[in-house]
Amino acid sequence: MPSITPDEAAIDVFGGVDTHQDTHTAAVIDQIGRVLGTQQFPADAAGYTALLAWMREHGRLNRVGIEGTGAYGAGLARLLRAEQVAMIEVDRPDRKTRRFQGKSDPIDSIQAARAALAGERTGTPKQRDGRVEALRNLRVVRRSAVDQRADTQRQIKALIVTATDELRARLRGLTITKLIATCGNLQPDPANSAAPSTATELALRSLARRHQQLSVEITDLDELLEPLVAAINPGLLAAHGVGAEVAGQLLVSAGQNHDRLASEAAFAMLCGVAPIPASSGKTTRHRLNRGGDRQANAALYRVVLVRLRWDPRTRDYMQRRTKEGMSKKRNHPMPEAVRRPRALPAHHQKRS
Repeated sequence: MPSITPDEAAIDVFGGVDTHQDTHTAAVIDQIGRVLGTQQFPADAAGYTALLAWMREHGRLNRVGIEGTGAYGAGLARLLRAEQVAMIEVDRPDRKTRRFQGKSDPIDSIQAARAALAGERTGTPKQRDGRVEALRNLRVVRRSAVDQRADTQRQIKALIVTATDELRARLRGLTITKLIATCGNLQPDPANSAAPSTATELALRSLARRHQQLSVEITDLDELLEPLVAAINPGLLAAHGVGAEVAGQLLVSAGQNHDRLASEAAFAMLCGVAPIPASSGKTTRHRLNRGGDRQANAALYRVVLVRLRWDPRTRDYMQRRTKEGMSKKRNHPMPEAVRRPRALPAHHQKRS
């Protein structure tokens, strides 16, 4: 009788990991879904190595389902990718599952392993390395600065509404640039800060200078981002209606390993621009996709607006579809976007 080597005797197993800030809980199941074990590991380099070794002790590791590969599971995902272990991104269990089975880290890790076994989730995690990851990090800071600058500007305008008539008359009608410069150059007396008028001027000066500092920060970041986007994908940046901001968002949404998006339809679904079937009985129709990456959706929406304004092909397409009886709501996103910005469905995008 021929001998059986250890590799031939090993069974195929599937792993699941519920990730947290300090610990990761792992589970291993066999090909028919039986739980072979659960174990908790520290969320550090040594813990990741021990987790992988523990899974491999149970058999040939076929695939691992991980929750949160873009957050707490990023370090573990990097190790598994380096070890050439197949991974999928899994969502947390839905409410119905939690209601029937309860909620705990081992239960969640077992559900992640079963999702890997069943193949009900096929999303490949993004690679958290390379130039796209550098781009993402810089964009996080820039977006925060833009949001804070907008908040600061709103606060300035709110303070002006309740300011004294003399100060309001002085600031009324100024453009944003002149308003910020004027408020930043106010010279109130700090010794008289108990007076409401003086306190208002102090507050306006502080907010205006904060606004100026944030503007400098955004400019500095733009000087880093634009060459980086051009180096990653110059063709995308050269496309009509695509600037550095839009291109940067689309690159981040696709990820460093953009080959995980197998088709144009997959990218459309990722961006929330793929039409969703909403048919019933004799009615056959589609509706707008409310899911996907909403930042990527907004980026595509801006491209559509620019092309509807300046690109002859897109304008001709809109006119042709309108003559065919399509309403503006179904033909292009303008009316819908007034209430909730959305991009065109994928087939509209392609034909534009």
